[in-house]
Amino acid sequence: MTYNFGLYFTQELGNHFGSPTDIWPATAEHVTPFLAIVVNALGVTDGARWFEAAGRAHQKVVDADRARTYNFGFPHYLDVEAGAHEATTLPIEAAFEAMKGMYVLARRDSAADVHAYFDCALRACSREAGHTGSTPVAAAASA
Repeated sequence: MTYNFGLYFTQELGNHFGSPTDIWPATAEHVTPFLAIVVNALGVTDGARWFEAAGRAHQKVVDADRARTYNFGFPHYLDVEAGAHEATTLPIEAAFEAMKGMYVLARRDSAADVHAYFDCALRACSREAGHTGSTPVAAAASA
């Protein structure tokens, strides 16, 4: 694969969290390989779609926590948002398990901003399409 998601993701983390890297959340370096698995398994376009779905799934978890209502959990919400249950293939299973692992790590770090990780991942994917700015993919699509 010639696409270097890890490099682009790290650059987007730098754009978001600033420099030096020792001020970044501790999980920043540990979530990168998990997110790279998603892109390697699904490709850049579907990987970006999954990062958007993961952002929506995370928001549902946050909303349920805030409202103190029943929470089905990130894996369920991701499954529904990404449509993973519709076609279970090896690449989809790899992406699904990687997202679950990344989410567990990120949620255990009180300094981590899970939305920022998904946003940086989206921006890293947008670089494949020739967009080199730091505009989130969702915002660029609606503009």
